[in-house]
Amino acid sequence: MAATAVALLTSVSLVFGQTKIVAPENSYKIEDDVKAGREAAREVEEQLPIMRDDGVDDYVERIGARLAQAVPAEFQHREFRYSFDVVNVSDLNAFALPGGPMYINRGMLQAAKNEGEVAGVLAHEISHVALRHGTAQAGKATKYQVGSILGQIAGAILGGVAGQAISLGSQIGFGAGFMRYGREYERQADLLGAQIMARAGYDPRDMAAMFQTIQSKGGGNGGPEWLSSHPNPANRYEAITKESAMLRVSNPVRNTAEFTQLKSRLQRMAPAPTTEQVMKQGGAGGQRTGRDTGSGYPAGQVGRVEPPSGRYETFDGGNLFRLSVPDNWRELQGNNSVTFAPEGGYGEYQGQSVFTHGIQVGMEQMNARNLRQATQQLIQGLAQSNPNIQQSGNFQNITMSGRAGLATVLNNHSDVTHQPERIALYTTQLQDGSLFFVVGVAPSREFNSYRNIFNRSVQSLQLNDGARNSRF
Repeated sequence: MAATAVALLTSVSLVFGQTKIVAPENSYKIEDDVKAGREAAREVEEQLPIMRDDGVDDYVERIGARLAQAVPAEFQHREFRYSFDVVNVSDLNAFALPGGPMYINRGMLQAAKNEGEVAGVLAHEISHVALRHGTAQAGKATKYQVGSILGQIAGAILGGVAGQAISLGSQIGFGAGFMRYGREYERQADLLGAQIMARAGYDPRDMAAMFQTIQSKGGGNGGPEWLSSHPNPANRYEAITKESAMLRVSNPVRNTAEFTQLKSRLQRMAPAPTTEQVMKQGGAGGQRTGRDTGSGYPAGQVGRVEPPSGRYETFDGGNLFRLSVPDNWRELQGNNSVTFAPEGGYGEYQGQSVFTHGIQVGMEQMNARNLRQATQQLIQGLAQSNPNIQQSGNFQNITMSGRAGLATVLNNHSDVTHQPERIALYTTQLQDGSLFFVVGVAPSREFNSYRNIFNRSVQSLQLNDGARNSRF
């Protein structure tokens, strides 16, 4: 504690000319951040092995508290409670939940070359919390993908193996990680993180150095998880370095006796497992992390897909719509959406609810002038966090329930089958301007036969905007 007190007195930050950061628009309340983070943290700590070592915990808490105190006043939220825990896994990863719960992996601590690099990771994650990126991103997501935001924000933000296993809700869509932060949010977290570091007496260039440290550990396996779940623009390091030039720090904290003791303490411990090993063993509590989907197939895999029936039955979506689908497709309810999929075409993949064959129907409020713009916004929303999704053709004018509609096809690479898949997208507008859509998904090699089913279902669609007592 004495060394820390001295550092606080001798590290004075002179900040000038820094980039102005503006938090994104957010339709959620501060209380929603707190609730989502609290619920997610409970699940995280049930599934991941949290270290219970006073020496390690106290060290990380001290750095985290120092950084949290340096958050600019305009981004301080009195309801937030920052906490800092270490996960005893070897993966190079760290993540923050809305409202303040924060986790850094033991592997990240062991990879750091000095205290400034540890502070760089924490400052970046604190910035995501302070700018409320989790719920802001959720507000931009389409409801048919996200489901209950408070129910699955942990898995969405975590990403990767842990996120897929920890996901709390029933996100049935185009694979895990829809809510991975886009480049603009990562840029904001980098720049605000650099400013927070300077205010706390750290050299922001250590954040850029930590990115390079992590990148160097990637080997041939596609890079560490932290970088894979944090989109990495080519000029990221240069942007942080440029911002650092506008932030002067006198006598920055870099190497401390506590950091040296931490590295020695961790080195003496038994090697940490990977997150994947923890998940395979049933999580921190040895519990099964998958959930029964009712499909008859084991959690963690999608089974052999039952061919579509030639007979159709009509689904009654309350008073909003009616739609016909093959009578052997199961109905899977979401929030403002419903999915129809055959046996074996849906299930659990590493704890994440997914479907590889079938149709999803839903609606979404869009701030758009017309149908084409609303549809483009929907596609852009998909592509922002699913970089493999691309539109493969132009829009076609169609009729949906007697009104103007658009149709197009998207290409994607499935996280589940590891094969190319195609997505048929059909859209029209409701009387209040909401975008109503039907999404058909199938592997590329089967898409032509499934598209006939998708088209038939869309042709059967009956919309009734007069009443909104739907089963969404």
